Amino acid sequence: MDDVKSATDEDAFAHQRKRMVEEQIAYRGIKDKKVLEVMESVPRHVFVPEENRPYSYHDQPVAIGFGQTISQPYIVAFMTELLQTGDGDVVLEVGTGSGYQTAVLSRLVRQVYTIEIVKDLGEKARLRLKTLGYDNVEVMIGDGYKGWPEHAPFDAIIVTAAAEHIPPPLIDQLKPGGRIVIPVGGVYAVQDLMLITKDASSKVIKESIIPVRFVPLLRK
Repeated sequence: MDDVKSATDEDAFAHQRKRMVEEQIAYRGIKDKKVLEVMESVPRHVFVPEENRPYSYHDQPVAIGFGQTISQPYIVAFMTELLQTGDGDVVLEVGTGSGYQTAVLSRLVRQVYTIEIVKDLGEKARLRLKTLGYDNVEVMIGDGYKGWPEHAPFDAIIVTAAAEHIPPPLIDQLKPGGRIVIPVGGVYAVQDLMLITKDASSKVIKESIIPVRFVPLLRK
């Protein structure tokens, strides 16, 4: 009986994912087919605490504990599309959280290195990602402001919490031709989602994309 209920639940979640992609993501202008396919395939509900699972596919961020959230589905898709990643890319993520954005990226690139400052969150995400078969992911517990120089340079960097300024170590660890997507601004203010590109000559170009609201980037 439990197996039947589990299969029914998974069918219901799959239907919710399809609607999420159609009504929240594609409807708002996300066009990258690979991003749309991944957003429909990654089981977002598995990355949400059980008590908040009914809200997994709603058009909103969802609390995951420790004062952190899993971002609104559209924002996850929008930031992922902005990165313009390729199959062979190596990506750094700052702010693993529950591992959902990590899982999305892992299906689009060769390798994801992700950093989480909250130890309990990071360890749970590491186990969850491994259990679900996201094998091209490495999780570190630490201060993401500093990046991960041992694995640099990166083709793309995504930051899933708001920084008061763009961390210089992240710019240093970006490859020429690479992109950083990061929310920048104060904790209690509307922030700017910034796109930072580094051209072939290592010139850095900064562009404000849309207003957003993220939890703050924590530091050690």
